[in-house]
Amino acid sequence: MTAISIGNNDNFDIIVAMKLHILVCDGVFDLGLAALTDTVGLANAMSGSLPQAPAHIELTLVGVRRRIRTAQGLTVPVVTARGVPEPDVVLVPAFGDKMPDTLSARLTRPDVPDAVAMLQQWSTAGAHLGAACSGSFLLAESGLLDGHRATTSWWLGPMFRQRYPNVTLDESRMIVNSTRFTTAGAALAHVDLALRIIRGRSPALAALVARYLLVEARSSQAEFVIPDHLAHADPMVERFECWARRQLAKGFSLAEAASAAGTSERTLARRLQSVLGKTPLSYFQDLRVEHAVHLLRTGNASVDQVAAQVGYSDGVTLRALLRRKLGRGVRELRRGG
Repeated sequence: MTAISIGNNDNFDIIVAMKLHILVCDGVFDLGLAALTDTVGLANAMSGSLPQAPAHIELTLVGVRRRIRTAQGLTVPVVTARGVPEPDVVLVPAFGDKMPDTLSARLTRPDVPDAVAMLQQWSTAGAHLGAACSGSFLLAESGLLDGHRATTSWWLGPMFRQRYPNVTLDESRMIVNSTRFTTAGAALAHVDLALRIIRGRSPALAALVARYLLVEARSSQAEFVIPDHLAHADPMVERFECWARRQLAKGFSLAEAASAAGTSERTLARRLQSVLGKTPLSYFQDLRVEHAVHLLRTGNASVDQVAAQVGYSDGVTLRALLRRKLGRGVRELRRGG
């Protein structure tokens, strides 16, 4: 097996070509599959232009069924999983099912246990496993992520957290990486996932591919999260969210929040943690950030004026919060409006 590291240390030696399998399930997300294959294909095509070309990536599309169709009905030519050499890396693209109800039904399909068994077998053999978007659910179904950190599509966070309580989910992250697993966020994060694997072999090649694909460095999904959407995952959380939006400029009170949600402070805190993985105050701050970004992008108010409208005493505090939560400054946010 190839000597390879996908962890935080990007400096290591490559001995031979890396065997990369993409595990394709029926109903795979077309864009996600294409993003993985095209990014890896571009890396192979461009590696020869580097002074020290890394070894080729041997890409194989693998399935647990002989006949695989994408969510859009296209046929995918796959090799049967049990008939291929052991891989160095396995990537799982998303399903075409984008919402909790259809994704939940998809995970009951008979090919899922077979795919889970292959992931477990490959992991035992030493393969690094990665998944993006709803593909993280298939990886979590295997139990391999228990006790580890992971990410997934931000709007699927409540479902993931309830379904896999032993996984530490951080859906604000674009990429969550460890020595054994790499998970990525929503949709186009498939490109980030592929680039992370390429970077593990050659940082220079990953940087070159990113430039050709016009992909900027992005570590967070937080800017894209719609808190209102997440709140609707639970009636108590939704009541809290309605109260919080009316209180942004006034300030936070856990006692008042619990009263508005019709519950106790302790129960509210537990419910927010189980559904969103946040404390009531942290979610309140998320709503402040969301509203501040909206005001910055749609109006001409100064940072101090926007800060006052979302409950902060000065613009300095708001700038620091935006930088910490989103990794972007006021000028960047306004240019993106």
